[in-house]
Amino acid sequence: MSLKNKVAYITGGTKGIGLGIAKALVNAGLKVAISGRKLEDVEKAKAQLGNVNVLAIQSDVRYFEQEANAIAQIISKFGQLDIVIANAGLGKFAPIDQLSLADWQAMIDTNLTGVFHTLKASVEQLKQNKGYYISISSLAGTNFFAGGAGYNASKFGVVGFTQAVMLDLRAYDVKVTTIMPGSVTSHFNDHEPNEDDSWKIQPADLGQMVVDLLNMNPNVLPSKIEVRPTKTK
Repeated sequence: MSLKNKVAYITGGTKGIGLGIAKALVNAGLKVAISGRKLEDVEKAKAQLGNVNVLAIQSDVRYFEQEANAIAQIISKFGQLDIVIANAGLGKFAPIDQLSLADWQAMIDTNLTGVFHTLKASVEQLKQNKGYYISISSLAGTNFFAGGAGYNASKFGVVGFTQAVMLDLRAYDVKVTTIMPGSVTSHFNDHEPNEDDSWKIQPADLGQMVVDLLNMNPNVLPSKIEVRPTKTK
């Protein structure tokens, strides 16, 4: 895929992995739209990106109408949409007897249904432009752990959803990949990044990975990528 004049949309683009990917795509010369649930957070992230070809959108992926409106804003601003990165997500961890109904629903609605909403709202643009859809899952989408029932369920779902979508959209020359990171330096689960996170995957690393995917020979499709830190702490 030639990246010249391409337009990308990143959900959960205000910090962490999403912002790292946005920075990499802006640096690669793409026009970029980022979304988040709070407008002030999206505007702050846009200021960090420092580029006139960045669109800040308030959208909560739990609601299809908001994602459909986000896509409409992108088309109005840039005239097209070529790359969609479904990154918005959250994690709440507790043994099953302590996991609340609200936390379960929040993870399923955001991590799994949100991924569906983002693609459903954008799929016709991707088909039209022979684009690329990337979901950000997790190694928790293949490795289960105690206290992770809700998060595991959502991320296993993202992997299964994205791989099935990959088969659905190949006929339209739409490429589909799910990226499954291990430990990443981010604000995930209310963590504040610090120097102790230096051993982890950095958001910039995942940004470079996305750029590499977009630059890959069109005959090649890495449909599922597991990525880990080189070393453990």
